[in-house]
Amino acid sequence: MESLPNHQEGNQVEKEETLVSHLVELRSRLLWAVVSVLIVFIALCIYPGTKEIYDFLARPMASVLPTGDKMIAYGVVTPFLVPLKVTLLSALVLALPLVLYQAWAFIAPGLYKHEKRLIFPLVVSSYLLFLIGMAFCYFFVFHTVFHFIATVSPDSINFAPDIEAYVDFVMTMFIAFGFTFEVPVIVIVLVSTGIVDIVKLKNARPYVIVGAFVVAAVLTPPDVISQFMMAVPLILLYELGIMAARVLRTRVSSEEEN
Repeated sequence: MESLPNHQEGNQVEKEETLVSHLVELRSRLLWAVVSVLIVFIALCIYPGTKEIYDFLARPMASVLPTGDKMIAYGVVTPFLVPLKVTLLSALVLALPLVLYQAWAFIAPGLYKHEKRLIFPLVVSSYLLFLIGMAFCYFFVFHTVFHFIATVSPDSINFAPDIEAYVDFVMTMFIAFGFTFEVPVIVIVLVSTGIVDIVKLKNARPYVIVGAFVVAAVLTPPDVISQFMMAVPLILLYELGIMAARVLRTRVSSEEEN
């Protein structure tokens, strides 16, 4: 077999070394991300503790239960595992900025300057909007939904939800409302990348309104109040995204002219 020229062999070795160095850095970033979550998880287990974190999560449901009633647990180890699961998920949410920083540090060297200026604010705003969506769900939606369910429950039924089912429901609602509040970021990305323009977004308003209520009907319990509490913010956030995209587009155009 004919051997490769020296310059081709050198290029191949250089590519292999580059790939290996990227894989090593990726492993290091992933390790630091996992360690960050574990550190926050251990800290939360120490203070305020798994019981206190679960009690805080269960407060919206506990407030609508009859005096003296509590939620139930069917499994033997469920009272231990469920609060631990809630604490771990809380640690993941709180440590997410550290995880996102590791992802940013890995991809940032390969980005252009204008891409860095766009991605970093979008990542930060996405995290903040996700937290706002979760807070809106916890402080407003849960109280309304649980009060409605407890009110319409027949007197012949002992309303005592299982803690595993409650946590699954709460996490699903958190994720649904968290992603719902990401609409402004999605709109900005679509406009910034040129996939759609602001005029098309304005013309799509009727479809967005209908789609918002369809999404709310799928993701929320089958009551009108909770559906409105998701659909209305979704529509308002869409409008906010259009306004933010218009401001960003105007700023970019003025910078290009200068």
